[in-house]
Amino acid sequence: MLKKFTLWNWISILAFIGILLASYLYYNYLFQPVFKPCYVSSSINCDAATIGPLKLTFGIPTALYGLVGYILILIGSFIKNIKLVLAVATFGLLFCLYILYREIFEIYVYCIVCIACLIDMSMVFFLSINQMKKK
Repeated sequence: MLKKFTLWNWISILAFIGILLASYLYYNYLFQPVFKPCYVSSSINCDAATIGPLKLTFGIPTALYGLVGYILILIGSFIKNIKLVLAVATFGLLFCLYILYREIFEIYVYCIVCIACLIDMSMVFFLSINQMKKK
């Protein structure tokens, strides 16, 4: 019999997906590979977030914020600490919106992986609010 998925399971799955997305961006930041599957055109690509103007935020690689955040969310979901998950998801959602703002209004280049991170973090945020209400 299949186990019913709880909100904690979904938060864990989304955190794992987020870790994969942020790891991809961090890998591109570190190694700048020749093959870039994220590169669609000059205005839709991940170069802005990995080697361009968004590569660093306050002197720290931007992708590292996401990677650490998703790892903390995954840990929080394993230990079922809703306050940790909600706090990190709130910061992560605001951070993703800040990155999106800079993409739209400053550099005019859209990172599809960053947008996927925004969607993923939004879902974690709303699931964690839902989990907080259940508590």
